[in-house]
Amino acid sequence: MPEYNEESIKKDSLDKKLKVLSAVAHELNECGIVWAVGASALLYLKNKTDHFNDIDIMVLEDDIDKLKEVLLKMGKLSPSTPAKQYRTRHFLEFTIDGIDIDVMAGFVIVQEGKEYDCSLQREQIAEYIRINGEKIPLQSIADWRRYYNLMGRPEKVEMIDTPYF
Repeated sequence: MPEYNEESIKKDSLDKKLKVLSAVAHELNECGIVWAVGASALLYLKNKTDHFNDIDIMVLEDDIDKLKEVLLKMGKLSPSTPAKQYRTRHFLEFTIDGIDIDVMAGFVIVQEGKEYDCSLQREQIAEYIRINGEKIPLQSIADWRRYYNLMGRPEKVEMIDTPYF
């Protein structure tokens, strides 16, 4: 009988998240949707942390309806609960195979009453990696450093600034 410990459970959870990410990537890429991974999943994929809780997908505003249609076939849409710190124009929360996926189009951060438009732009896709054979676009980590700074998340800024975790 296999023995599970905290480390093996953590690895199984990461493997499941990456499997879901690659399945989502396959479908979005097939439909020609412009998207990229951001937030903590990006930090994980760039070796800045050893875990992430959910998958944050940034998408061009023009592609949000197409993306929603695709992800509805893969999982369920939950009622979204955006924080007041954001005025993101499109924020969707999906659950696919038990994994939470947050989708943002028209990402806007509010800091001290000022709005900062942090919407995905094609040129912000810094690189591509492959997971389970699928092409995964990654947003610029420099952009996410700026976003975390605007959000008042110094621990994330420090994580990005640290050469290795």
